[in-house]
Amino acid sequence: MVAGLALGGLGLLGGALAARHPRGWLAATLTGQGALGLTALAVLGGGGSWADPGAGAWSSPCGHLRLDVLSAFFLLLVAGVGGAATVYAREYWSEREHPVSAVAGRVWWNLFLAAMGLVLLAAHGIVLLVGWELFALSGYFLITLNRTPRAVRSAGWLYLAASHAGTLCLFGFFAALAARTGSWALGPLHDRPELAPLFWLALLGFGLKAGLFPLHVWLPSAHANAPSHVSAMLSGVALKMGIYGLVRFSGWLPTPPAAGWVVAGLGGVSAVLGVAFALGQHDLKRLLAYHSVENIGIILMGLGFGLLAAAHGPAGWGPLALAGGLLHVWNHGLFKALLFLGAGSVLHATGTREMSRLGGLWTRMPWTTALFALGAAAISGLPPLNGFVSEWLVYLGLFDAAAARGPAAALAIPTAILLAITGALALACFVKVCGVVFLGAARTPAAERAHECGPAMRGAMLALAAACVAIGLGAAGLWPVLARVVAAWNPAWPPGETPASLKALTAAHVVVALAAVAAAAGLARKLRRAGVRRAVTWDCGYAAPSPRMQYTAASFAGILTEWFAWILHPHRHEEKPEGVLPRRARWSVHTPETVLEEVIEPVGRGFLWAAAQVRKLQHGRVQAYVLYLLLGVAALAVLALWSWTG
Repeated sequence: MVAGLALGGLGLLGGALAARHPRGWLAATLTGQGALGLTALAVLGGGGSWADPGAGAWSSPCGHLRLDVLSAFFLLLVAGVGGAATVYAREYWSEREHPVSAVAGRVWWNLFLAAMGLVLLAAHGIVLLVGWELFALSGYFLITLNRTPRAVRSAGWLYLAASHAGTLCLFGFFAALAARTGSWALGPLHDRPELAPLFWLALLGFGLKAGLFPLHVWLPSAHANAPSHVSAMLSGVALKMGIYGLVRFSGWLPTPPAAGWVVAGLGGVSAVLGVAFALGQHDLKRLLAYHSVENIGIILMGLGFGLLAAAHGPAGWGPLALAGGLLHVWNHGLFKALLFLGAGSVLHATGTREMSRLGGLWTRMPWTTALFALGAAAISGLPPLNGFVSEWLVYLGLFDAAAARGPAAALAIPTAILLAITGALALACFVKVCGVVFLGAARTPAAERAHECGPAMRGAMLALAAACVAIGLGAAGLWPVLARVVAAWNPAWPPGETPASLKALTAAHVVVALAAVAAAAGLARKLRRAGVRRAVTWDCGYAAPSPRMQYTAASFAGILTEWFAWILHPHRHEEKPEGVLPRRARWSVHTPETVLEEVIEPVGRGFLWAAAQVRKLQHGRVQAYVLYLLLGVAALAVLALWSWTG
């Protein structure tokens, strides 16, 4: 285990040093990630808790680093998705197309991966904070690899500001923890109820990184403007560092009575509003970014009900809900990375992220279309893929909580309804994406000139797609790992037998998959024998159908976005036709980032205005400064007199 972690660290360091040599960088980086992944698998297979490293976990001699089953669960995600994205990056961000930033991008990439590993291994507050800050800084330099567009620079600064705000909260959290315990060492502290209020500080600091609503304001612009392999890691893996912090410290520290209610409530709000904002987007990568908010909400639903179950005594539904949320950490990392890499393939081939400037890509990019469609089905929670399995476990926990008629029953029913609404809206959103981007006719010359991506980019997407299918078809086999992770979070929940419903679901998925393959093979054979006749679709009587007659991204989701107009606040731009034979007309809709543009920015401008007014008092006149002192002394005298007489 020590050798695996050492090899992993040396591989990432060696890759950074070999950044000028693409093949050497790729070999060293993949070796490091493979070593970390195998080490994490060994720990997950053997179990082992933080308090008992002899049972499969590992602790460094100094005690500042430690790997247990929970951190190994997240480390495997870093290694797996990171490995696929590394292969993709070798072709996507090459010296030929990016001669200035390719080498720097590889260095920051390896530091980014190493910093996340350090966060997961940290057993000391200072070590975790150092890893967290390195993680934030390397993420900033990766987001702004192409600094020429102003939007990229703005997205980078917003990400950095939000990251430092979260780091400030975490510094306060760890400092307060060390002040009350007398040590910066991290570990379980269940017998210290006075530490419970610190949970809210941890929720704020880690929640900013996780991107839960309304702390998500940095996320859409950062994910949209970063290089696509960076977007895949930010969404699929980096957000999970915030989830890791919440899961880790909610399991170690006593939590306030309202913690489970608040976390589950934030999960429901994030899920529904995340997908609502996604429906209003026309930028492909910004749409995917808002779906990250949605899926973080689903994870928080599982964690929230795990907290509720732990607070109200033994409850069989707690491990189910928490296991579903934890499995969704893996699942979201896989299918969201696949979708961002697919979006990167589209951007690489067409030069645009605007969905209404695309269309008809399935004939020119069949591999990307098929793999993106599989990722879209997975994120929509459709069987037999992995997204359905984790949501199914969360549903089981919610249904059992409602049937138990305990304190959590009142929240379980509306949460299940919100989860169902989220799934339906996500499906509608990705029907829009696949229809507008890949089907129909090409809307612009850029879409007509599109071409399929190269073998390295295809191979990375194929690996992630295979993992989505494998988890969907082998879900029952993952239960022992999930049970050990849940038991590490709450030792009062020992690993149990695989739920019968999960076994039945896995068997059903296998049958559905085999039937789908057989049906597809039969249809292909029939089409080959009968041939395919091409004809123009019904064109409403137009003699020359035009691509402009197709649905746009805005019109496709217009009815659904109107339901959420109370928070989306869409901006409509209209140029009406004039005259008997009008020559032009235009209509478009823009959905702003409501929280950022209509709440945070006005408040920020107010503070800047107030600061500018106060600054006017600093004019360099000594007489005025003496007057300020006299006024201050007089105010203090009045306050002292008032307190004395009162």
